[in-house]
Amino acid sequence: MTSRVQGTTYVDKGEKPEKGRFLHFDHVTFWVGNAKQAAAHYCICMGFEPVAYKGLETGSRQVVSHVVRQNKILFQFQSALNPYDKEYGDHLVKHGDGVKDVAFTVEDCDAIVERVLQRGGKLVKEPWVESDEHGSIKMAVVQTYGDTTHTLVERGNYAGLFMPGYVKPLVDNVVLATLPPIGLNFVDHCVGNQPDNEMESATQWYQKNLLFHRFWSVDDSQIHTQYSALRSIVVTNYEETIKMPINEPACGMRKSQIQVGACSVRKSQIQVGACGMRKSQIQAICTVTEDFDVLQKLNILIDFDDNGYLLQLFTKPMQDRPTLFLEVIQRHNHQGFGAGNFKSLFEAIELEQEARGNL
Repeated sequence: MTSRVQGTTYVDKGEKPEKGRFLHFDHVTFWVGNAKQAAAHYCICMGFEPVAYKGLETGSRQVVSHVVRQNKILFQFQSALNPYDKEYGDHLVKHGDGVKDVAFTVEDCDAIVERVLQRGGKLVKEPWVESDEHGSIKMAVVQTYGDTTHTLVERGNYAGLFMPGYVKPLVDNVVLATLPPIGLNFVDHCVGNQPDNEMESATQWYQKNLLFHRFWSVDDSQIHTQYSALRSIVVTNYEETIKMPINEPACGMRKSQIQVGACSVRKSQIQVGACGMRKSQIQAICTVTEDFDVLQKLNILIDFDDNGYLLQLFTKPMQDRPTLFLEVIQRHNHQGFGAGNFKSLFEAIELEQEARGNL
C-alpha cells in the first residue's frame, strides 16, 4: 500500500501584474540531433501529427524546424543545418536531445520585458515582430535557469499554421492515419530540474522577474527512496494557468533520479500506465469513477487528497540518453503533482538505471 504524501499548498498569489498577463503554455522547443526523425517518433509513438515546417526549402539556412501538434500541445523539434554551429553542438554534447525553450502565450509582451529588465532579469533577444499574410506575432526571449529560455509569444489575431516563415509539412505521412488516437489534450506543467541547493534561487527568479507565486511544495522528508530524494517547489502565474515545478536532488546513497527532466501533458482519460493505492484506502477519502480492477491491471498510479484524485503514468526516457520523459496526468479536482507516487516512480527508474549499470 502506498503511503499518502501531502504537499504544501500556498494561497498567497503575491503581486497582481497591472499589465502583461501570462495566458498559457504556447509551445515547447526541443534541440535535437535529427529533428525530422525526432518529430516522426513523437507522431508514431505518442499520437502527434505534423503541423508546420521551416527549413532549406523555406529559406531557413541555419536551422530546420519540425512542429507537431496534439490538440493544444505544440512541440517544435529543431536541428542545426550548419555542421559548425557551436551553440547547437555544445548544447547537444552537454544535454543530449532535450528541451531548450518553454514558450508562453502572453498579453503585452513589451510590458513583461520592461518588468523583467527593471527587476534585473536578462534578455536573450529583444522584442521583435514577424509577419506574413496571416498576421503578425511579437516575441521576446528571456534567460532563466541554466541554458533554458522562455519565449514570450504575443499572438494577437495571428491565423497561420504556427508562426510566420513556416509552411505545411512537405510530405504527408499516410501511416499516421492508420494509428489509433492517444488523446493528449494540453501541457499540464514543465519540470525544471536544478543542481542541489539551487532550487530556491530558481524559484525566486520566477517570483521576482515574472511575478509568479509559489503554488505547491514537498521536501526530501516526504519523497525519498534508499538511493534518491527530492525537493520540489511549483511556481505559477497569477491566473495559475502555467505551472513550473522546480526540483532539486537531496542527499541519497547514490545519484538522484531528478537529474532527469519531465514534461507533463494532460489527458482526458488514461488508458495505460503504473497503481499505487488500495481500493479501501482511497474510497475512504473520495470516489474513483474509473474501474479499480482496470486501474490495477494497467498499473496506473493514483494520488489523492480531501478534494479529489489524479491518475498518472510516466513514459520511459524518450531517447537513448535518458534525460527526458513524459508524464501523462488525468485530474479529478486534484491540483497536486503526485507526491504519493514519487517513491514508486523513483523505484521504477532506479530499476532502469540498474539495468543500464549507472545506479
